[in-house]
Amino acid sequence: MEILRSVKELREFIASCNGEIGFVPTMGALHEGHLSLIKKCVSENCISIVSTFVNPTQFLPGEDFESYPKKEESDIKMCELSGVNAIFIPNGREMYFENEPKIKAPEKFANILEGKTRPGHFDGVLRVLTKLFNLVRPTRVYMGKKDAQQVLIVQNMVKTMFINTQIIPCEIVRESDGLALSSRNVYLNDEQKCHALRLSRSLMNASNLIKKGELNVSEIKACMLNTLEPLQVDYVAVVDREFNEISKIELGNAIILVAAYVGKTRLIDNLWV
Repeated sequence: MEILRSVKELREFIASCNGEIGFVPTMGALHEGHLSLIKKCVSENCISIVSTFVNPTQFLPGEDFESYPKKEESDIKMCELSGVNAIFIPNGREMYFENEPKIKAPEKFANILEGKTRPGHFDGVLRVLTKLFNLVRPTRVYMGKKDAQQVLIVQNMVKTMFINTQIIPCEIVRESDGLALSSRNVYLNDEQKCHALRLSRSLMNASNLIKKGELNVSEIKACMLNTLEPLQVDYVAVVDREFNEISKIELGNAIILVAAYVGKTRLIDNLWV
């Protein structure tokens, strides 16, 4: 496996590649959720590339950019054992320049839910992904459904900017107790992990209501909010696959989303219905 730390090295590697390229963009601190994306990428492409770059432009002031988990040695080993062909580990000086064009996420998708709480976050996501897609020129890009709003916004960018790649949304990976895997779970102590389970339980309760025939969004959200107590809830939302709010569940076209704070750690989870 090649370990690439500069844009020059990545370009030289891409120039030597033959066949379809699969790409998994990450911020490192890889866990089993990332591993599921990586394995799918390796199995479906001739060449597989993973990037681990903690992107400063998608963090807001006061967020955890400086303290974000970093596990470079572990990341490299995990990729190597998974059969990845190359891992790209740049620093900020490689990726960003003064006076470069700015990219704005479309208001319809970026000013709600995650974007409302974290204004400018998706601008930073699209900014770094545009650079990475231009460098890697992947046939397929693998992204987790846990970041559902991000998946939609990136799909929209690929479509509207005529980027020749396919975004592959991949299923959420959970711990045995139901907690959605996240690099930020390392911030939680044992007691907080128990409280964090309220997110997945709220979604499970919503799923059970739907299975019993309850399609009224107000009833489903009320049940979820009850399950989430006493957490500080950022939002509970039910939208269609274009992120329009809906009042009635549309089976096969709905996503139920939740964001809440467990201590100082903000966690998200969702259910694609």
